[in-house]
Amino acid sequence: MRAATVVGPNRPWEVTDVARPRPGADEVLIKIAASGLCHTDVHFTNSGTVELRDPTIFGHEPVGTVVAVGEAVTTRTVGDRVGTTTLQRSCGRCEWCLAGREISCPDPTYLFVHRSGGHAEYMTAVARETTLIPDGLAFVQAAPLFCAGYTVVSGILRARPAPGDTIAVLGIGGLGHLAIQYAKAMGHRVIAVTRSSDKVAIARELGADDVVSDAAGLKRSGGADIILSTANAYAPAVESLSALRPDGKLVLMGIADGEDLTIPSATVFPAMMVNRWTIIGSQQNEREALALALRYAAEGKVRVLTETVPLERVTEAFERVASGKARFRVVVVPNEGE
Repeated sequence: MRAATVVGPNRPWEVTDVARPRPGADEVLIKIAASGLCHTDVHFTNSGTVELRDPTIFGHEPVGTVVAVGEAVTTRTVGDRVGTTTLQRSCGRCEWCLAGREISCPDPTYLFVHRSGGHAEYMTAVARETTLIPDGLAFVQAAPLFCAGYTVVSGILRARPAPGDTIAVLGIGGLGHLAIQYAKAMGHRVIAVTRSSDKVAIARELGADDVVSDAAGLKRSGGADIILSTANAYAPAVESLSALRPDGKLVLMGIADGEDLTIPSATVFPAMMVNRWTIIGSQQNEREALALALRYAAEGKVRVLTETVPLERVTEAFERVASGKARFRVVVVPNEGE
């Protein structure tokens, strides 16, 4: 089968022929219909923070059709439309696993780090870590929800918004354009914060009640109870703290490569104490967030803005994401035309 492979940090992705995997006893074999290309793929290709296997197949937003099941699988069947997330296994013995919080397991098994991901024609996944895709939700729409949508909804739920809260979305890109829609679907007033003038109209079209360019504009718009920082930079997030309302929360869900998160002690920190602000880190949390992300999309309340590329053009797509030229979400279609 064909797959996008890389053999080490800062090495180019290449489309090569590799052996088609076989599912283990508790696994399924998925024919990939769509696989989202996330900035995390870029981060781990170039950062050297994980040891890449030879070869490594990235892709942690894969969706497709089950074409084979292992002998111990009872919850999935051939023909099921499924997707899977980065986490594939946990130890099952630590305090976090025993509490049902496998996402915090210190000994996990992840896609692309420990086993091959979805930028390929086929992949295997642990059956219990797959999720059925709602009827009527297209594969290309579903794929980014298994990371981007999951991450955004997890962050919103982690902030525990109250009815009537105003949610500001910082950065209108791959995560941010979804955050606007999910926050709006949950019934909140939404303010988009972007310095890109060409995204103002898009933000309003997606449901933003107001669009501002910086923290000063956010304050003039009334401030926010919750700020979702979806950008790959920390400086704008720190600047935005000044626009938080009392008891407000800043949720960090974007990773800034090579940048420290620094809170100025002479200015921001005293205000943070007086106003009881909270800074929250969030990733893909409880599975209810994924279920909600998929449901809202299936109901037509959320749509992913995508550009699709065939597997043969994955290197070009990688470079677009790495350089910031991809505006929202890029989805690789390995079995295009079949």
